[in-house]
Amino acid sequence: MLKIDHLAKAYGPFQALKNVTLEAHSGEVFGLLGANGAGKTTLLRTLATLLRPTSGTASVNGHDIVRDAQQVRAQIGLVSGGMGLHDRLTGRETLRYFASLYGLSAARAEERIATLTGQLDLSDLLDVRAGGFSTGMRQKIVVARALIHDPRVLLLDEAASGLDVLARRTLLDLVTALRTQERLIVYSTHVMSEVEELCDRLAVISGGEVLKVGTVSELVAQSGESNLERAFFKLLSEQKHLHQERGTARG
Repeated sequence: MLKIDHLAKAYGPFQALKNVTLEAHSGEVFGLLGANGAGKTTLLRTLATLLRPTSGTASVNGHDIVRDAQQVRAQIGLVSGGMGLHDRLTGRETLRYFASLYGLSAARAEERIATLTGQLDLSDLLDVRAGGFSTGMRQKIVVARALIHDPRVLLLDEAASGLDVLARRTLLDLVTALRTQERLIVYSTHVMSEVEELCDRLAVISGGEVLKVGTVSELVAQSGESNLERAFFKLLSEQKHLHQERGTARG
């Protein structure tokens, strides 16, 4: 469903992504684990066709992210930082508007709103203007907006950020439920517990590079450490040491 081949993104001399190669499949939650600034958001926004890669290729369900950008957008839902809401629109108006953008009929839009209301507990938000929402309320509608067209691929970039404990649990349970469908969920986070609970496989990313790919148990076992957090920091330490050796060799 998702294939990435030597994907790179540069901003002048700065390499935000460095030859990322990955594959992820329908029916799984694929995690992107990395600290802030690791390149996770750049990768997801490139896959979502919001950024154009400098080199390399990627495809979503067989559609190239550059050549077939419109088809890619029709099949993905994206939740990323900085995605705001129009303060004067209610939750329902927001969802209806985005449903129309995706070409849903009025009847189908109402069906999807009803489904998402049950899944995300939106009943208290639908007829309230977004200007009165808390951060957690806003995030619920942003997630619902990404799901309104029932996408085959869902890209979640720190989607639990800003949610209170109850809203966060609702989101994690929804991700678990969506896994059982013919859908790929790419879940980006720096929170180890979310990866351990949700992800079938994950890629550890640092400095725009993929350091390791595997299940949580595989990555922990390969590291020789006792848990994912220790395995993660060992990988970062090894990456830093390798870069230092390369710098010394060039010098």
